[in-house]
Amino acid sequence: MEGPFYLASLTFLLMLVAIYWHRAHRFHVPVMFSIIAFDIGMPFYLMMTRDWSKRLLTDGDILSFGVWMHFGLIIALFVLYTIQVIAGLKLLKATTNTNDSRIEHRMLAKGIMLARALVITTGAMLSEPGTDA
Repeated sequence: MEGPFYLASLTFLLMLVAIYWHRAHRFHVPVMFSIIAFDIGMPFYLMMTRDWSKRLLTDGDILSFGVWMHFGLIIALFVLYTIQVIAGLKLLKATTNTNDSRIEHRMLAKGIMLARALVITTGAMLSEPGTDA
């Protein structure tokens, strides 16, 4: 559990730095895309390195509220990412002052940070001690 949790926490801190330096587009955009790619790849990594069929089916965890809440938060995070990328592309292509797009992008960033913090927290709560791959 420790490895994926610490790595996700470090990327969360990197995301905070990238948000702070939002005007440095050469830093901000690649970091955010890298973190989105990391978040998309993490479920695949965890599926390949953990025995989910035993945990979810044999142990009966598939019926627990925590598992479904974590899954729902992941889906919400991916939807927010999609909307955020669309809003970010609008900002990058803009030739005039787009204050509404900036506000939309900023509000989505706050939602993403909250959703991502909850995904990391619920993932840590659901992890089994001693199952670090």
